[in-house]
Amino acid sequence: MRKDPKLFQHGTLAMLVAGLFDGTMSIEELLKHGDSGIGTCSGLDGEMVILDGMAYTIRRDGTVEALSGDVKTPFACVHFDPKSPGQKVSGFSLPELEAYLKGQGMGNIFYAVKLTGRFAKMKTRTVFKQEKPYPGLSEVADQQAVFEGENTTGTLIGYYAPDLYQGIASSGFHLHYLSADHALGGHVLDFQLAEADLSLTPFSDFDIHLPTSNADFLQANFDLASLNDQIQQAEH
Repeated sequence: MRKDPKLFQHGTLAMLVAGLFDGTMSIEELLKHGDSGIGTCSGLDGEMVILDGMAYTIRRDGTVEALSGDVKTPFACVHFDPKSPGQKVSGFSLPELEAYLKGQGMGNIFYAVKLTGRFAKMKTRTVFKQEKPYPGLSEVADQQAVFEGENTTGTLIGYYAPDLYQGIASSGFHLHYLSADHALGGHVLDFQLAEADLSLTPFSDFDIHLPTSNADFLQANFDLASLNDQIQQAEH
């Protein structure tokens, strides 16, 4: 088991808000920094879930595809799962889980959330792949496919980011789901939990990797005045 797990992030949410959707890090390179996490693919081609060192994307038609190492991502977060013992939980909806976690006294640190078990209901979405010239992220949020499942077994994984890091990440909870049979997945909109193991991984170290050789990033202008509103519209 690795000591003191750290969170590694390639890119920022502000970059996606500005329409910087080109992939700038390969999955092969990303997995050197973690075996668990979430993200998206170049052009916002689906919602990415990383579990046990394998990366998957959920496409607009709901299919789940394992990603090869040469696929690139504009934004992803990963960590090495310490496999710490979790606690048994049941009955939560998404708002109830968030309220419970906010009561744990970790509001100003990053931490990973992992729920593995059975969900009575699960509602997810995935965005549509974009082509250049790319729109802003808030426009893409209007183009999404929504999926719903019942009595699904799988893993919900994602991160909590403190409010003071809005823009670097999406403040609050950013959670993705993948069922064990790969029949359902995506960005989590809501759920009703039957029973699951809940584990939290707090991070004292947070590494941000930026695409310093990407000309679009180097020349981009960011609308900081509307950044928060656009992230809220796209991610919540």
